[in-house]
Amino acid sequence: MTDILTDHTGRPVNISIPPKRIITICPAITETLFALGLENEIVGRTKFCIFPEGTVENVPIVGGTKEVNVEKIRALQPDLILAEKEENTLEIVQALEKIAPVFVLEVQSIEDSYRFIKTLGTLTNKESEANLLVDSCKAVFPSSRGQVKNAAYVIWRKPYMVVGGTTYINDVLHTIGLHNPFAKERSRYPAVTKEELVAANLDVLLLASEPFPYQEKHIAEFQAFLPNTKIILVEGEMFWYGSRMEKSGAYLKELVESI
Repeated sequence: MTDILTDHTGRPVNISIPPKRIITICPAITETLFALGLENEIVGRTKFCIFPEGTVENVPIVGGTKEVNVEKIRALQPDLILAEKEENTLEIVQALEKIAPVFVLEVQSIEDSYRFIKTLGTLTNKESEANLLVDSCKAVFPSSRGQVKNAAYVIWRKPYMVVGGTTYINDVLHTIGLHNPFAKERSRYPAVTKEELVAANLDVLLLASEPFPYQEKHIAEFQAFLPNTKIILVEGEMFWYGSRMEKSGAYLKELVESI
């Protein structure tokens, strides 16, 4: 069955449902497709699509999230390519839609993540599985709590970069009782100075393990100018959206208790 569906950016996409040969160029899409039982339909992924471990390695790599091998993708003869607005560029989408239909998803909040899962279910004729996955995520994901503390989530070094507003991570921080003082910055991932971090009067500083691999050795670097701030290393993958929410619920609850 062929249907014209509107993707999350408002583009009409002519899709054959269910697709038989899917290329996914976003890690959260890849992991969620596996969670929906579509391992036999996935014919291509990015080098950053590393979950689920022990299974995803069998899928050919077609590049990264910002640069792909167009000819390799063409040779794999996909009937659907799945992208995400933040992870992938407009130029990539425009190049790949000459090969196969490209459906672009977008996630900026927890509710968007549930929509993301359900949309993938609709596109692949896995609606029942998607609904069950959403219910499972909701059952374990933390709910809002009363106490609020100032917290920044750091993703990069040289320059320091933090999570801003209109992002899934920012919504997660809000949900677990953390106020992000950089949420109103223009950039979704603003660069900040030491002085700006100090002025933010942070109770907590979260150092993510990706995309920059923050480790124990980096804590002293921040503690030197934030002596009264609690600094915690966090697993960046636990702040991914999609099916990862099912795994990250318990982790986030423990994080809340440690703050």
